Amino acid sequence: MVKILVTHNNDLLVNFYNVDAVEQLRQVADVRVNGTDTPLAGEALIAAARDVDIVVSDRLAPGTAHVFASLPNLAVWMRCAVDIRNVDVEAASTAGTLVVRCSSGYNEAVAEVAMGLVLTLARRMHIGDRLYKEGRAIQPMILGRQLHGASIGVIGFGNIGRRIGDLAIAFGMKVHAFDPYVRIVNGCVTQTTFDGVLACDFVVCAAYATAETKGMMNAQAFARMRRDAYFVNISRGILVDETALEAALLNGVIAGAGLDVGLGHDEQPNPRIAALPNVVAVPHVAGLTREASDHQAFETVRQIRELMAGKMPALAVNAHRATKLARLRTG
Repeated sequence: MVKILVTHNNDLLVNFYNVDAVEQLRQVADVRVNGTDTPLAGEALIAAARDVDIVVSDRLAPGTAHVFASLPNLAVWMRCAVDIRNVDVEAASTAGTLVVRCSSGYNEAVAEVAMGLVLTLARRMHIGDRLYKEGRAIQPMILGRQLHGASIGVIGFGNIGRRIGDLAIAFGMKVHAFDPYVRIVNGCVTQTTFDGVLACDFVVCAAYATAETKGMMNAQAFARMRRDAYFVNISRGILVDETALEAALLNGVIAGAGLDVGLGHDEQPNPRIAALPNVVAVPHVAGLTREASDHQAFETVRQIRELMAGKMPALAVNAHRATKLARLRTG
């Protein structure tokens, strides 16, 4: 019988994967789970996956070259996410292990948080909330900015970027987008340059994390933004030079920032930057809804069933180098 390891610890299993998905896998395979409160990584991961055919991995279980070299029987590494930066695909290919990712099921969730951060910053609700809870008089009254009529620049116009644009249009905002790899056909969105989005009232980073986008929001980029503009990042921390962002926030180069991601543990925002009074920060929760998590959890189940039926999933990334798939059909 095919053996599967689900790496998610107890918290992730309940709140990010899905116990019902585990039960569906148990209908077709011998399934084991992490079963502890600790992430599986390195030698602990290797020990847990020693004799399994498929690993369903979470973001805290890196697929390193050492892991793949140490698991000669591993046929499939199923990453329960779109982002596979923590998987050494070349090492997996060398070992003959198929790597499969999931599609994005969190476009709505992330776009909603992006606009929530924009709205909070615009109306300065984070400042009013803090002062009110502290029992301090709010004098003079806090004057905010309405979104209707304001401009928003979206960096990266993929699935999430487009949804942010849709929501911004619903607010009556003027939407500008920069993405050199996408031809924008929405008549309500102005396709522009990088400098064009930086000139907007709100700049939202929704680009993929690649070598090209790494550190794209640096001191020069923040200097080209308006002093009364706000920066929002719901993409990945690696896109931002955090030293430059902190300096821009402290020195009034920009008015403030809304952050769901950063270079901290598990992509969380830098606590020092998050503590600044002109910053709204949440600990990388934009995609954490039951609906978004269920989409990817049950997609792993569907893709594993496809593999066991002899079909190659559309989201396989190295199909031509996977040499161990026969194990899944012979059990």
